[in-house]
Amino acid sequence: MPQPAPGAAGQRRSLTRRLGPDELHALRQIPLPAILRTCGGRPDRYDRKKWHTAQGTLSVTGLQFMNWNRGCGGGGAIDLVMHLEDLDFPAAVAWLRQRFSLPVPVSSARPALRPLLLPAPDASQLSAVELYLVRQRALPQKLITALIQSGELYADARANAVFLLRGEEHQPVGAELRGTGPARWRGLAPGSRRDLGYFHVQSASPTSMVLCESAIDALSCYLLHSSCRTISTSGARADPPWLLSLLEQGLPIYCGFDADPAGDQQAQLMMALHPKLRRLRPTHHDWNDVLHSVAAAPMHFLPLPNIAQP
Repeated sequence: MPQPAPGAAGQRRSLTRRLGPDELHALRQIPLPAILRTCGGRPDRYDRKKWHTAQGTLSVTGLQFMNWNRGCGGGGAIDLVMHLEDLDFPAAVAWLRQRFSLPVPVSSARPALRPLLLPAPDASQLSAVELYLVRQRALPQKLITALIQSGELYADARANAVFLLRGEEHQPVGAELRGTGPARWRGLAPGSRRDLGYFHVQSASPTSMVLCESAIDALSCYLLHSSCRTISTSGARADPPWLLSLLEQGLPIYCGFDADPAGDQQAQLMMALHPKLRRLRPTHHDWNDVLHSVAAAPMHFLPLPNIAQP
């Protein structure tokens, strides 16, 4: 994919103001197979998700694509046109508008947002949540107490651990819910906007950042890499919208997704989209498993790889 030219972010903002976010959203939703066929791509005879193009072989899943030959990918029709036609953002938008018409009013292309419904705190269930996090998740009581006192963690009526996602101006935009009963369960509060914010923990002066798949993994990773700011993406996903603002802060950023096929795939795609990122793969399935493995040596901290190395 071509590198953004100076002022590319300003061009995107200008287009958003001129066309409106709804039209840009609708353009991004154009099915990728239609783009591929228009650009001369050929579907693979044996693999429905594979396409052969002049830029190489692409794997397509929904609105995401990955060019494994060139080690780059993206999400949405605009990104795909930029990749296949070697265009910048405004030219790719113009290319799509010339070739595809939107059959429905663009204002209705985006589904209505659900209101955020955070579960009510229930102090009577707090001890069960603390017991679970300390005994079953090996998180220190001191850390759990600090999170509760700061309002970042509380218990609901079902004894779920509720980790708040914070957005701009520290406002809650959602919550991760973690069941503390015998069965492992996790989810999001209804109406959560994980595209607008996240749960995180950090030292006073962090020297790097690590992206993890859950709040518990972020806490576990923080205990192992105490100089970091650890952030939950609330699930393995390659391109959360707030990631660009983190990259602009200039600190090294590592993708610490789980050591499984889904985590590895999303990490590889994230690094293709954002080449400055590096992989920090847990030595066990996830960071809480790593924390359990070193629980007998609580002062043991794992070194971070050199961010400058590929």
